[in-house]
Amino acid sequence: MPALTPGSPAPDFDLPTDGGGRISLADLRGRKLVLYFYPKDNTAGCTLEAIDFSAQAAAFEAAGATVIGVSADSVKSHDRFKKKHDLAIRLASDEDKTMLEAYGVWAEKQMYGRSFMGIVRTTYLIDTAGKAARVWEKVKVPGHVEEVLAAARDL
Repeated sequence: MPALTPGSPAPDFDLPTDGGGRISLADLRGRKLVLYFYPKDNTAGCTLEAIDFSAQAAAFEAAGATVIGVSADSVKSHDRFKKKHDLAIRLASDEDKTMLEAYGVWAEKQMYGRSFMGIVRTTYLIDTAGKAARVWEKVKVPGHVEEVLAAARDL
């Protein structure tokens, strides 16, 4: 179960981003925010999701929404990932997993019969007041970005 449900306030964060920047929830107050959490740079599903969000970056901007991808990968990894795939979105790094835990996406997962801790692919649409408007859990990548974009436009 995600930490946020529609109407609940988004936890504050302040994270380093690709390109040596920083991003915080306070910086984005008054804008719609799409926070998508993904397991790992340069893996098949995560790459497809990042490319899909990048392809729609202008449409999200036109809808008044900022898109930020978040994983536990380092900023250096994000820089390589962004360059390799010519991504048009910001990527934030949460290596100590504080934000991942606050947003309820750092959880026990299972694959091939073994349990491990990891990021559950989740997307939050945060409204201009800093509250969760929509939550997508255990995201399946195909078609997801279009659904998020439609929700951002309607918000």
